[in-house]
Amino acid sequence: MAAVTEERGLAGPAAFTSPDGRTPTVRAILLDMIEEYARRTGHADLLREAVDGRVGEGAPADFTI
Repeated sequence: MAAVTEERGLAGPAAFTSPDGRTPTVRAILLDMIEEYARRTGHADLLREAVDGRVGEGAPADFTI
């Protein structure tokens, strides 16, 4: 992604064209990727919390490597 932003900038066209012929900006694609990643991370947190019952950030006090 760094190469694309350096080459085109955030306001430049992405290397993708939708079926209706529109080409989004690099910024739009990057924001969509961040949004999707955040959404999936939230789902993983919900599943983990359902399995072990722990909530919040950080390792439990009894965690060892």
